[in-house]
Amino acid sequence: MSIPGLDEWLRSPQGRYVLDWEQQELDAVVVDIFGFNALQIGLPQCEFLRANRIPLRQTVNEFAAADVVFADVICDFTALPFAAHGADLVVLPHVLEFSDDPHQILREIARILIPEGQVIVIGFNPLSLWGMRRRFDRSGDFPWHGAYLSLNRLKDWLQLLGFEIDLGTFGCYAPPLSQEKWLQRWHFIENAGRRWWGFSGGVYILRAIKRTPGMRLIAPKWRTKAVAAKALHPAVQKEGHGRH
Repeated sequence: MSIPGLDEWLRSPQGRYVLDWEQQELDAVVVDIFGFNALQIGLPQCEFLRANRIPLRQTVNEFAAADVVFADVICDFTALPFAAHGADLVVLPHVLEFSDDPHQILREIARILIPEGQVIVIGFNPLSLWGMRRRFDRSGDFPWHGAYLSLNRLKDWLQLLGFEIDLGTFGCYAPPLSQEKWLQRWHFIENAGRRWWGFSGGVYILRAIKRTPGMRLIAPKWRTKAVAAKALHPAVQKEGHGRH
């Protein structure tokens, strides 16, 4: 995404801290997802599909700078130039909270995914120290100007589009500190956070599967009344054929 301040933040201690956790988690999540086409929509500076073995893996960005093109496809995220039911996997890293129309982006994802296709959403958690920092930060810098989506709201949106939630995890429990040495000193809280405050991680990853309702089989209208058995008649011997 071409968001002001994004590239600078990615090189900062905060950015490296968040992306290191996300990359490690994504490597584990996507490694066993198979198919023919995989898309990473947004954040083309990162290789979130590097551990996946789908043969065609593409990055999608919007409004790239004229002199630097990171992505394979440049387009509007609300009108993706892909055929319906053509993608097996879509990864959405920090796209929805920095979009003016996140609902439409999810509708497009639902359109292009095959039945049983998977979408993985990465977002900042508003119910965390990072979300609290966003509430009080008025600088307008990345990532504090985003409209963070709670995991429950995101689940509701996906379920309305016919997705089934398959996996959810939180990470980045350290406070959003600016200096690397302080982030390192808070590293001990990661394991404790996963165990005791699982819902309060600064970042979440959610995986959902597109479910397509099956066809309803119409059973034949079987007869409910038993057919009456025909009466048995005794055999009549013909004259001349009797026993003598």
